[in-house]
Amino acid sequence: MSLDADRITYAGHGTVLVEVDGARLLTDPLLRRRVGPLARHVPPPQPAIAENLDAILISHLHRDHADLGSLRRIGRRTPLLVPPGSRRFFERHGFDAVTELGPGDSASAGRLTVIATEAVHDGGRRRFASRPEAIGFLVEGRRRIYFAGDTDLFPGMAHFGPGLDLALLPIWGWGPSIGSGHLDPERAARAAALLSPRAAVPIHWGTLYPIGLARLHGSPLRSPGPEFVEQMQRLAPQVDVRVLAPGETLSLA
Repeated sequence: MSLDADRITYAGHGTVLVEVDGARLLTDPLLRRRVGPLARHVPPPQPAIAENLDAILISHLHRDHADLGSLRRIGRRTPLLVPPGSRRFFERHGFDAVTELGPGDSASAGRLTVIATEAVHDGGRRRFASRPEAIGFLVEGRRRIYFAGDTDLFPGMAHFGPGLDLALLPIWGWGPSIGSGHLDPERAARAAALLSPRAAVPIHWGTLYPIGLARLHGSPLRSPGPEFVEQMQRLAPQVDVRVLAPGETLSLA
């Protein structure tokens, strides 16, 4: 595969297809129209986004990031790279290629190396999971990509750069407000200033919202992206910002 073929596709929320060095990785797959009380407000991903994957990266066990229905659609034999405390959860649900990674641990996926990173976020509570943690991921090959998962800002982010080609940074959540353990547009821009990647793409916004609430208070579905651009101009002007609509692809050439 040529350098020009390296790309990422934003599928919405925390789901990103990373295609680098001939490998295909999918982060936190959310492929369905509904997850519990949350509805998808953009079209679901095309089925091809989940085909021929070398690995699935799961950042934590909250249902909007570890959706069993979506994972079953992909197939139980696709390798899962998951946080500490969650392997038994996935194995009890029939997934048979599960590798736990704590911060600093790594695994191979195709020709890529995937390294787990620290994340400041509640790891979730699911039956058969023992004190699960939250992690992010560094994907390393001829490109270096940071997928933050869900996290708050923390000083250790500075250690992931320099030399990052791309940072995939969450900038919101799934409702009208966000709590601790998340980045909003301003804090995500501060994270970008610490990381200093060549480019940054905002994720985890504009996709999920509580059923029936969008008409009453739907601005968080629209406003975080433009606000992130404004904050980046102020706090990390050296970083190229690319705001992608769900389904849109960005070449890394």
